[in-house]
Amino acid sequence: MSVEAEETQDKSGFKDTIRVVIHALILALLVRIFLFQPFNIPSGSMIPTLLVGDYLFVSKYSYGYSRYSFPFGPNLFSGRIWAKEPNRGDVVVFKLPRDNETDYIKRVIGLPGDEIQMIHGVLHINGEAVKKERVDDFVMRDSGGGERQLARYMETLPNGVTYPVLDLVNEGIGDNTEVYKVPEGHFFMMGDNRDNSTDSRFLSEVGYVPFENLVGHAQIIFFSIDEGASFWQIWKWPADVRWSRILQRVH
Repeated sequence: MSVEAEETQDKSGFKDTIRVVIHALILALLVRIFLFQPFNIPSGSMIPTLLVGDYLFVSKYSYGYSRYSFPFGPNLFSGRIWAKEPNRGDVVVFKLPRDNETDYIKRVIGLPGDEIQMIHGVLHINGEAVKKERVDDFVMRDSGGGERQLARYMETLPNGVTYPVLDLVNEGIGDNTEVYKVPEGHFFMMGDNRDNSTDSRFLSEVGYVPFENLVGHAQIIFFSIDEGASFWQIWKWPADVRWSRILQRVH
């Protein structure tokens, strides 16, 4: 084979590689925009369901699409297309109504028209107390290796969805509230770590979340690393990665 033929073949192979890379990037971008978006958990408001350092996929199509389903929230249309309301108990990523930019992740507790109230740490929906059972303690580990045992309960919503919650403080700031009447087209969100969650109980901070602000439904944990560990320090993964949490579904 001549030198000229070899150069032509090398150029053709390089072009093919570039073409494959471009196609892969376009496919990944389309998947991120329309199907699944990765999120990481930066705070402890959803402990014990989600831990700081969890990385999860959020399905963009579960509730249809709004302007906030897309990067930078372009004002292309109002409301939602192919809309489907979330179920009570879904773990949802949404844009904070106060600025329509910050991503929050909480659990859907109240649907449009519901009346929500906390009384002595017990959730009430439409005047009925939600079943709350004490179970084993949740062991919280800090970055220094210390352990703290926290009271864990299981709540069961009227539709049968069961999930764990933490109760860190008796009669905490969010344990006794007014009655919240959820407006039409809005949802009431709460964190599972009840005494360490800024959520819809605090109207000036979060309040009622418009349907339009929902980004997607949290589906599965695809990676998890200890709080304080660095994702990029691959050589520390054997010790820092929470292997048992990988591929766990979010409930």
